[in-house]
Amino acid sequence: MLTDFYEITMANGYLECGFQDKEAVFDMFFRKVPDNAGFAIFAGLEQLITFLDNLKFSEDDLEYLRKSKMFSEEFLDYLENFTFDCDVWSVPEGTPVFPNEPVIIVKGPIIQAQFIETMLLTTVNHQSLIATKANRIVRAARGKEVMEFGARRAQGYDAAIYGSRAAYIGGCSSTSCVISANEYDIPVAGTMAHSWIQTFDSEYEAFKCYANIYPDNCIFLVDTYNVLKSGVPNAIRVFDEILKPKGIIPKGIRIDSGDIAYLSKKSRALLDQAGYQDVKIIASNSLDENIIRDLQEQGAAVDIYAVGENLITAKSAPVFGGVYKLCAVEHNGKLQPRIKLSETIEKVNLPHLKKLYRFYSKETGRNVADLVALWDEEINVEHGMTIFDPNASWKKKFLTNIEKKELLQPIFQRGKLVYQMPSLEEIRNYCMEQVELLWDEVKRFEFPHKYYVDLSFKLWDLKNSMLSDLGARGLE
Repeated sequence: MLTDFYEITMANGYLECGFQDKEAVFDMFFRKVPDNAGFAIFAGLEQLITFLDNLKFSEDDLEYLRKSKMFSEEFLDYLENFTFDCDVWSVPEGTPVFPNEPVIIVKGPIIQAQFIETMLLTTVNHQSLIATKANRIVRAARGKEVMEFGARRAQGYDAAIYGSRAAYIGGCSSTSCVISANEYDIPVAGTMAHSWIQTFDSEYEAFKCYANIYPDNCIFLVDTYNVLKSGVPNAIRVFDEILKPKGIIPKGIRIDSGDIAYLSKKSRALLDQAGYQDVKIIASNSLDENIIRDLQEQGAAVDIYAVGENLITAKSAPVFGGVYKLCAVEHNGKLQPRIKLSETIEKVNLPHLKKLYRFYSKETGRNVADLVALWDEEINVEHGMTIFDPNASWKKKFLTNIEKKELLQPIFQRGKLVYQMPSLEEIRNYCMEQVELLWDEVKRFEFPHKYYVDLSFKLWDLKNSMLSDLGARGLE
């Protein structure tokens, strides 16, 4: 029932028109990367699989729909006995993806393939958005650890939980969200709040009490009163009095306000002078990739970045514009391509059932280009191949010494789950490996190089012949 109402009215309409068994193909793709970045990270597949594998309608669901008096009893009976019978293909979670290429394909009875649109989009759009943002932030940190600290700023419960999962895929090292840590086996992290320190008569007493309770996990928040005159000196005093005699190495301090670059360097000097070179300095306070890059360039002595609201809400670009479009329907037992026209050229979709290939250089191992082809095409790269810009077909490039990989993998076959879902740790590692295969020019934060996503000649010809045919018939 987490769906748009028109998905249900269309489903009922398909049944009334006798189309319930008509085969259809839908693509999910997106048109623009958030933050004008060079690529996005695909995420959310595991939750989509769970949804599709358990798609049923309860008696309460059916009674609610019956009360609307809009739906036939035949349709309600259909929903009562609903089973998901579609084929689904998807790129693996953690894959870097690019605009206008299919990342999920659904083929099956149109009444079913249409119905799952809303849940598919809300699941994948959200997690892909957060994974993409997290990866930008992690890359800005240049190898330094990034903690996800956004639960209290997330747009609701699910956004906190699934956002934490997506952030881990994108490269974050841990989360402060306990339910996510427990559910998905993500390392959990946390320090203390200013309220803990304010509760005691002095900052020193607050640190001392905490150290006695959690000697192996001492991270002190040092900016409640004054970082350099109070916070760091009191932290060092407690390290000396409580932890050092026990042979315990303190974990760190956290700075949550002020000039992070200046305060971190001064704090580092105080800690080093006291013999605590291994104590980590954690920085928080509304960080994002741009602030982190500035801190890095200023030589901030920060070891770990804790990022909250700007990550969990993807504040700078809070929408991942994934769409779900019909691209083929059954006619006389055969799939017939369909295309959507628009005065906005970017909104013209790619027709028919398709494949997605990624080409890699044999010499460097890096990504070279992606190619969208028709489902029955065999792409041979043994002797090289020519690719071209689908929006400027005179721009061509001949690729040599390459190998190919088909990205879309079977997930469901006639409604049966055939995909072995990797662990979250495996997804995260795969994501990091695949991002490394991208050229630095594609990973640039400003004006990244546009990655090649090209069409096969056969698909390009089909698209343009359909556009010409519709134009000749007076359709615009």
